[in-house]
Amino acid sequence: MISRLTGILAAKRAPQILIDCNGVGYEADVSMTTYYQLPEVGEQISIWTHLLVKDDSHSLIGFTGEDERKLFRQLIRINGVGPKMALTILSGIDDRQFAICVANNDVAMLTRLPGIGKKTAERLIIEMRDKIETLLGDMPAQQVAADGHSVISEAIEALQALGYKPVDAERMISRAQQQGETHSSASQLIKQALQATVKL
Repeated sequence: MISRLTGILAAKRAPQILIDCNGVGYEADVSMTTYYQLPEVGEQISIWTHLLVKDDSHSLIGFTGEDERKLFRQLIRINGVGPKMALTILSGIDDRQFAICVANNDVAMLTRLPGIGKKTAERLIIEMRDKIETLLGDMPAQQVAADGHSVISEAIEALQALGYKPVDAERMISRAQQQGETHSSASQLIKQALQATVKL
């Protein structure tokens, strides 16, 4: 089992990266959440990995954090959620934001992710509800949701993962905050930001 790789980032073209480990190149697929955290090509990198074994191929999935890998492994155990869908989920929302969605039963936020319908979102919440604490670590979901700074930074990162430029993501969140509503979770703030953008 290949669990971790450390080497030089030789190439990156979403959703795939190439890592040179002492002259041996390893290709890995990554979520957009991980992709946006990658260093520049030529710099050293260390990622956690999950090895997918099929009858006709072996492939690696890479993660910048062990928590993201943990969530990926939990997601692919859910009926109807394969590696491709799990990566799609992690490309639009990180492990902490996903946990908050589950804690808040936020079906609407999950259905904003590509390929995730209402039934799938509801199944994800039901299946993952008893695993929330492992995703949040020692911090209760209520505390994370109430942490305003964390909510804002998570919302901005999530918008970047969805493809918005950093400056645009910050502007969208700032505009949403000016609406005067209280946002107890990143998902609520993101929803407000997207709705405000649609109205423009």
